[in-house]
Amino acid sequence: MPEIGLLPFARVALDAATAVLPPYRSRFSKHQFTQPQLLAILCLMRYADWTFREAEVRLREHSELRAMLRLSSVPDHTTVYRFWRRLPDDTIDNVLGESVRRLRRSSRRGRRRACVAADGTGLAPHAASTYFIRRSEQHAGGKTRYKHFLKWLIVVDVDRQIILAQRARQGPWCDTRALPGLVDAASRTMPIGVVLADAEFDSEANHRHVRGTLGAHSIIPAKPRRGVPRGGIRYQMYRAFPRQLYGPRAKIETVFSVIKRKLSTKAPGRSSPIQMRQALLLGLAFNLYRLRHPTIPAGCKQSHLKSCVLKLRILQELRTGFGEVRILKGMARGKVGRFESWKV
Repeated sequence: MPEIGLLPFARVALDAATAVLPPYRSRFSKHQFTQPQLLAILCLMRYADWTFREAEVRLREHSELRAMLRLSSVPDHTTVYRFWRRLPDDTIDNVLGESVRRLRRSSRRGRRRACVAADGTGLAPHAASTYFIRRSEQHAGGKTRYKHFLKWLIVVDVDRQIILAQRARQGPWCDTRALPGLVDAASRTMPIGVVLADAEFDSEANHRHVRGTLGAHSIIPAKPRRGVPRGGIRYQMYRAFPRQLYGPRAKIETVFSVIKRKLSTKAPGRSSPIQMRQALLLGLAFNLYRLRHPTIPAGCKQSHLKSCVLKLRILQELRTGFGEVRILKGMARGKVGRFESWKV
């Protein structure tokens, strides 16, 4: 990744891992390498798209990288692999939550309720080259060799463009029932005001969970299966869909594009649990990248006139389609704000 070197990323990864993990797993540990050091090496592997053997070689070559990670010696690739195998998934989630808390402290938006988007994408379950796969399909008469892929689901804050929660499983799979668990995990790291999702997550139960349990507003386009959708909220989405509010959902596609272009498009592994852990580490590496990289580029700020026009359009559509809405006091002062609470 050209705009961020390995040293700044390693420092951020080590600090976030130290805040969550204890130095050693037990008092009988060898006390040669700490758990935060090994987890930072794993994040570097996903950041630079290294293998375990490549990570060992790079650490032997770069003395500055070893000094940044506070390594007295270079761990063998089998040591990193064994630590990765016994690393629980909730540890990755805890470090992900720590990165979100640090990004919230560095942001100027304060404790404003977030507008989040949920979506999924596919990752390659292997590290083979695309040329090799294409040639194999040609020799096999056009038949695809790999039938399954890894399905990666994430919840993203569309303003800060950071990952709040993530899940992974073998695909293809219908992810409609996965939305409540994802938004619940995201709400534990940041208060949520609006949930945006595509038609894959369309169901009356998802709407009621978001609005009843979280107290947030759900915007999911209705996918009519047989005529007019059943259910009050799905029918409302079918008749008067708020397209202006649904527009920021496209930023989650930007997050997928950044991850696949700059980090990796694959989650290699011989088994599904290993592939899932690779996907979770990929999301953690992206958040650490966002923690080091400026979150709001200066060239992406909109003018004051455009923001005022957008606010007026959103308010008009909400009053006509969804009833009353209360907004933050910051909008009255001319700042770009989000909605604090909703009444439907």
